[in-house]
Amino acid sequence: MKKKVLLSAITIGLLSSVSLSAADDFASMFSEGKASGQIRGFSISRSIEYTDSNEDFTRDATAIGGHLKFVTGNYNGLSLGTAFYTTNGFSIENPRTASTVDPTLLGPDNESYSILGEAFLKLNIDKSVFVGGRQKVKNAVISSDDARMLPNLVEEYSATNKSIANTTLSIRHTTKFAQGTFGRAYGGGILSATGGYSAGDSKNQVGKFVNMGTYAVGESTDGVTSFSAVYTGIKGLKLQISDYHAHDIMNTIYADASYKMKIDSMTPFVAFQIIKQNDIGDQLLKNTAISTNGKLDSLYYAIKAGVSVNNFTAYAAYSATGANSDAEKEKEGTATNSIITMWGGMPAYTQGMVTRHHNLAGTKATKLVAVYNWKSFGPDLKTVAYYANYSMDKNNGYTYGDAKETGFDIIYNTSFVKNLQLRLRGNYADDFKVNTDGDTIGWSEYRFIANYNF
Repeated sequence: MKKKVLLSAITIGLLSSVSLSAADDFASMFSEGKASGQIRGFSISRSIEYTDSNEDFTRDATAIGGHLKFVTGNYNGLSLGTAFYTTNGFSIENPRTASTVDPTLLGPDNESYSILGEAFLKLNIDKSVFVGGRQKVKNAVISSDDARMLPNLVEEYSATNKSIANTTLSIRHTTKFAQGTFGRAYGGGILSATGGYSAGDSKNQVGKFVNMGTYAVGESTDGVTSFSAVYTGIKGLKLQISDYHAHDIMNTIYADASYKMKIDSMTPFVAFQIIKQNDIGDQLLKNTAISTNGKLDSLYYAIKAGVSVNNFTAYAAYSATGANSDAEKEKEGTATNSIITMWGGMPAYTQGMVTRHHNLAGTKATKLVAVYNWKSFGPDLKTVAYYANYSMDKNNGYTYGDAKETGFDIIYNTSFVKNLQLRLRGNYADDFKVNTDGDTIGWSEYRFIANYNF
């Protein structure tokens, strides 16, 4: 409540600081504003198979929705914006059980929902940009993760500056998180906490803005304060480093370096990333089932290398995390050497379309990707094929052995309807989870998505 009052006071102060003729200019801000949005239709079907049981089933769902956004014109650097998001299921089977309805397109109890997802003030001053309020963001640890119907959204206050040549500096303070529909694929626990969502409950905390700590570990905190720097002063080279201080939970340092160069018709590239996490303050991860004392001391690293030749791109990636010892798992829980990311962030080179086991403790992951752009042949079409393997340790708290995922992605920007994109995605998971009895889970999943942007 205090932050809302503060934001209102800042807004009033900025508006009243212009001149007495500002009323006319304030009105013109709205008359010169622009509306935009997206209509999204999404259909998903997953056929799940168990190797040693008769529990096979297929779950599916179809929904239509999207968002409508309005941003005012700019007056003396000031603009306001708002966006409304909605998802609406249809032909959803009853009863709406876990084995009949795919949960990732809808809200709690597999119901439709709507949300005022964005309501922000933006101020441009010289080489600085200030943004405050509800918004959609994409960062290493906190991100929209827009993989199903509605994205994750945040309440955040940020300042970005580009006064130093080729360098972007940012400071952010994120107070609330509104989980989108994708997080409902999880239900809390170690897979959820390493997959981008709440360690406690990612099924029901959907479609509402919740304190960052309450969402992640069930206890209110002062949010997440982050700093980042991005440097692009050398041709082909991009360096970035960020620090995310999740008050009384953990501190995360993320660094990424990438380089590409042109050699005749080829463009080889290489990238390296690292994530280091440690517990801090009251170590509130101890309030969850994945940690007995809130301790974190984890390290993830990854490398990616590939080449682009004309319309074709291929790359290979590898990542690894430290493993939990028997004593650590027994005394501290499974989180200790895992990479915990509970607010949608998922920057890893080795994540699959579905599988995110790369963040589990003691995982070595590889991924191979091939991409072809067919635009030179006429259609604005891109095809993607990939293979990922996850070799996992017995002490990660979820599964062990090797899990595999293959898949494809076909993206077509149509010529017969301007701004309409059609997308077909498929993924095939083998040994996604191996339980103590040796039973494994796998599936075949297909998604059809239609996005109309306006």
